[in-house]
Amino acid sequence: MYQGPARCLCSALPALRRAPAAASPPLRPRRPPALGPAAPRAAAGAASPRAACSMGNSTSRLYSALAKTLSSSAVSQHQDCLEQPNSAQLEPIDPKDLLEECQLVLQKRPPRFQRTFVDLKKNTASNHRPIRVMQWNILAQALGEGKDNFVQCPMEALKWEERKCLILEEILAYKPDILCLQEVDHYFDTFEPLLSRLGYQCTFFPKPWSPCLDVEQNNGPDGCALFFLKERFELINSANIRLTAMKLKTNQVAIAQTLKCSETGRLFCIAVTHLKARTGWERFRSAQGCDLLQNLKSITQGAKIPLIICGDFNAEPTEEVYREFSNSSLNLNSAYKLLSPDGQSEPPYTTWKIRPSGECRHTLDYIWYSQHALNVNSALGLLTEEQIGPNRLPSFNYPSDHLSLVCDFSFNQDPDRLL
Repeated sequence: MYQGPARCLCSALPALRRAPAAASPPLRPRRPPALGPAAPRAAAGAASPRAACSMGNSTSRLYSALAKTLSSSAVSQHQDCLEQPNSAQLEPIDPKDLLEECQLVLQKRPPRFQRTFVDLKKNTASNHRPIRVMQWNILAQALGEGKDNFVQCPMEALKWEERKCLILEEILAYKPDILCLQEVDHYFDTFEPLLSRLGYQCTFFPKPWSPCLDVEQNNGPDGCALFFLKERFELINSANIRLTAMKLKTNQVAIAQTLKCSETGRLFCIAVTHLKARTGWERFRSAQGCDLLQNLKSITQGAKIPLIICGDFNAEPTEEVYREFSNSSLNLNSAYKLLSPDGQSEPPYTTWKIRPSGECRHTLDYIWYSQHALNVNSALGLLTEEQIGPNRLPSFNYPSDHLSLVCDFSFNQDPDRLL
């Protein structure tokens, strides 16, 4: 049971590299990621595994950072480790080394899916490095193991000791400058201590009544988390927003931060949210979306500050909340529409799972942006149906029931031109 935010790095868990269950499909040795020429940034972070695995004998320099992150059971077993260390004082981690450690843990799993970036530049010159933004509902561990009932996914594929390495591998491969996550229930024991040592500034805002707390042996509430590279951005303002609907405070939240780009001096706002799930709550989501838009209008001074909004909206493009964002005075567009031939259609799916009630394939995740002030240089292509496979998501290959979305943005050189 959850005992409070714990960031203990002083006691080891059992061995991470657990063999798959006998009932699981045969697995071939894992290859390090090779994303190819279409994704040079991701490929630059790849590293070949060492011949000898250092994880088993505790000799790895990163063992305390990766292997010792607490599970919920370890929290209750190690009450003497509950003080929270200052992550800023911890030794920095080389992302190549951490990626290598993840690959060693995952040797017996299938290789990571290969995805390529689609170039979307429209002959627009930029005088600065693109800003890479990653959006991902990573699937709360308590929900994946305890409540979501992915009937085609072996329980062994959901074990946190390996699933967290799949999540980290995906993040490390694409090297986002800004990372927006939902359903984070291992923030204090995994993501904050590790990503802060990779150079990210970290913010977490949990749901007031997280469904994770209903699961026995949970690791605490899930919520939204926002990470940005401190070497690229300066935090100007940060707001944790508890969304309202029909004038009532709800269980859904958002984080909105105004950042200053160190290279250009330009301000922009990045926001992350996760709206109410389930059929029948369409009007509720619409009200939450309106509340978020009102907050963002104030924060961006009525769109004077460019805006990027990442989130699992739990809403198809046919829903009212989608139309509200499309028609907002903030002049927003959905980045992943640009992958369609006409630039007007969302992807066919961003989540694909099988539950006892049947198969669910939906488009629920979005990256919205101020189209008058920002350009989308490229976007990461989605997994194909063949890659996902008949058992859908999550799986031994992929750690979440939602696909990650990644876009490269640049500032428009004449931001007022399209207002």
